[in-house]
Amino acid sequence: MLDFPTWRKVWLWLITGLACMAALPSLLSMTSVRWPDALPDPMVNLGLDLAGGSHILLEADSSQVATQRLENMEENVRGIMRQAEPRIRIGDVSTRGGRLSFILDDPSEIDRARELMLPSMNGAGLVREWDLAVEDGNRMILTPTAEGIDQAVSDAMESATEVVRKRIDALGTREPTIIRQGDTRIVVQVPGLQDPEQLKALLGQTAKLEFKLVDQSALPSDVAQGLAPPGSEIFPYAETSAYAGNSLAVRRLGGIRGDNLTGAQQSFDPQTNEPVVNIQFDTDGGRRFAKLTTENVGKPFAIILDGKALSAPNINEPIRGGTAQISGGFSVETANQLAISLRSGALPVDLAVIEERTVGPDLGADSIRKGMFAMGIGSMLVVLLMIASYGRFGIYATVALVINVFMILGIMAAMGTTLTLPGIAGFVLTIGAAVDANVLINERIREERKRGRRVVAAVETGYKEASRAIYDANVTNFIAGVLLFLFGSGPVRGFAVVLIIGLFTSVFTAVTLTRMWVAGWLRKARPSDLNL
Repeated sequence: MLDFPTWRKVWLWLITGLACMAALPSLLSMTSVRWPDALPDPMVNLGLDLAGGSHILLEADSSQVATQRLENMEENVRGIMRQAEPRIRIGDVSTRGGRLSFILDDPSEIDRARELMLPSMNGAGLVREWDLAVEDGNRMILTPTAEGIDQAVSDAMESATEVVRKRIDALGTREPTIIRQGDTRIVVQVPGLQDPEQLKALLGQTAKLEFKLVDQSALPSDVAQGLAPPGSEIFPYAETSAYAGNSLAVRRLGGIRGDNLTGAQQSFDPQTNEPVVNIQFDTDGGRRFAKLTTENVGKPFAIILDGKALSAPNINEPIRGGTAQISGGFSVETANQLAISLRSGALPVDLAVIEERTVGPDLGADSIRKGMFAMGIGSMLVVLLMIASYGRFGIYATVALVINVFMILGIMAAMGTTLTLPGIAGFVLTIGAAVDANVLINERIREERKRGRRVVAAVETGYKEASRAIYDANVTNFIAGVLLFLFGSGPVRGFAVVLIIGLFTSVFTAVTLTRMWVAGWLRKARPSDLNL
């Protein structure tokens, strides 16, 4: 009990001091005293309910998922039939009515074509995604199943949620809340962001990048009227383009999507000095891009972003190396936003802002004030009760309680976690529960003294026996906190964070530190009795 070597004391005080020091920048930020710039300044981030910020509700257009699936299946079917040995020729391809139909030139190839398409119909999971029917002996019809569409929408929303998270993280904001709501909605809360316009512009950009060959057979008069030759489609030029107000016809299939991008950076064109975006493809994308440009030297290809053509330069020579440059009348800000969007990936569906509100910091400041008041009152009552009940041991418990609060703040600051309004409630709860360990220890010491044990033996037995119950209780609380963190969201997770950190610091301060202090006092004073 009395055996606390110097190295252990130094180690315990070092841990305590570092954790408490990490809390100082956050505490001083609420006063007029400035933390020295030369020193590290870990801060506790405040949640939306405390610091204010932006709340945006996004809704996806799920009909785009079905349209994209039809287009992907058409391209897949064409590729399967073209690569078959011998080749299966098809014609009269149609996607009207939300289903894909085509005619086989040779009706005797029906069975072989069906076998080739079976892997694509079932997809990667157990859900049957497509139904196949044959009409008139040579027309094959692929119809998406309801289960397949539901699965595709769910997958698209999961992907969209992850893309939104990457884009917001690129803004440098801390601890945003991004969760799905229902089947087609995403809630975005960004603490500290009072102007949501930049956020809306970033999230409203689908960043669907495509490279498609220009259909040079299209007549300008037809394009102006929105009429495209068979197998092509019309895209308007972007407003930032030099050809804004005009349109162009591009081949619908056979281009390259931006799914294979590995990087995108805002830069400047060395010749014109205008802002551009440099992109890099992965190995597969670089190979396909090199193949496209090699086979079409001298022909124009369109760079299309979110359904609008940025430019349509000629392919003067094969572009190898997996890099390309996108220009389109960008400003530095819009080029940087596009680079962020491309790096984080394209949204699989368009997201529209259907609800927007800005939360001011006044409510948070009032909550902090009342939370600190509640914490102060609770601490004062606990301190008075502990000192009145246990004397010197109550003082040790009180000092441990103060250090416990500092350590919680310091660890939260070091980890970069976020403090929410329920987190303040967790603080108040921690203050009340933190002294439970000392109550158990002190009561057990009283019992041992009543049984006739000597002072040192009673203290040693009290700490040893009470520690078992303390550890068991905190393990169950830790499991509950972990479950709250894993399955909760937003405020619930904020409460769980404070709870989990508080469990570790409470045991450390209430058991380990107080034991060290009591051991030092017993070794020095050698009391004959305890005032418990």
